[in-house]
Amino acid sequence: MTHDAQASRRRFLKTSFAGLGLAAIGAPALAAPGGTAVLAAARAGLARAGDRVARRDVVGVADFSQPSRAPRFHLVDMAGGQVASLLVAHGRGSDPDHSGWLSRFSNAPGSAATSEGHYLTGDYYAGQHGRSMRLHGLDPSNDNAYARAIVVHAAPYVSPQIARERGVLGRSLGCFAFSQADLGQVLERLGPGRLIVAGKL
Repeated sequence: MTHDAQASRRRFLKTSFAGLGLAAIGAPALAAPGGTAVLAAARAGLARAGDRVARRDVVGVADFSQPSRAPRFHLVDMAGGQVASLLVAHGRGSDPDHSGWLSRFSNAPGSAATSEGHYLTGDYYAGQHGRSMRLHGLDPSNDNAYARAIVVHAAPYVSPQIARERGVLGRSLGCFAFSQADLGQVLERLGPGRLIVAGKL
């Protein structure tokens, strides 16, 4: 990579998640597309959250610059640098035309939108969508998450088959909605006390 390309990459990472106040941290390249940016966002998120995050082995990074048909939720192993990428839905209030692209974030109650920011994973519970996990927003951009019942859950409108056949996933009410097949992995690896970073890389 040329010096100019490296400088351009550093500028990109520095401005990624600018609304979250994240600064880029260098990282080794990963096999997964965009893996360097994902790992940098995870590291910067942990640095910014500080001691509010007790468990720092795995971080979730949701890159909502990608369409809903793409695996854009990344489970990052902070020790080894491995990244597992999964499908995740965004809120209908963030995509009113159901284009598959998130066009806006909102923290407002009743917005049915996805909020950007840092989240602390909370307790498991059994709710309308079965086994789920509560989330606590750590930033002014998502500090209504708990009151809005923004959680991690499974949904029938999220699956590789839907992504292939329709080109878009269904939409949540602002929650991080996964396929039933992926939910167990998400809940197991992102148990209570861990970090999720959501924004546009």
